[in-house]
Amino acid sequence: MHRKNMLPWLLIGGAVLLMIAASAYVELRQRQAAKVTPTPAAVSQVQRVTLEQAKRAYDSGQAIFVDVRDGSSYSAAYIPGALLIPISELTNRLGELDPNEWIITYCT
Repeated sequence: MHRKNMLPWLLIGGAVLLMIAASAYVELRQRQAAKVTPTPAAVSQVQRVTLEQAKRAYDSGQAIFVDVRDGSSYSAAYIPGALLIPISELTNRLGELDPNEWIITYCT
């Protein structure tokens, strides 16, 4: 083979290696970004918070409040600073919440 004929093969081989490396990098980043948050298996496993505990957490800024109602209910009345994540969207939007934070959800 002549050197002149090898150049296209080297370019194609390099491009294929670059695509494989890029694909592996993207997959690795996606795995690192995915966090698994355990979901309670039963209602009895959900930690309940009293009104007094919630008020203390709110006053001290120790918790993130998430309103899981629909947008029109949220617009009517909400806890100042609360995030609106309707219950129908919660599974898809869990990535917006830090699992290391105290998260208090409410719907009334």
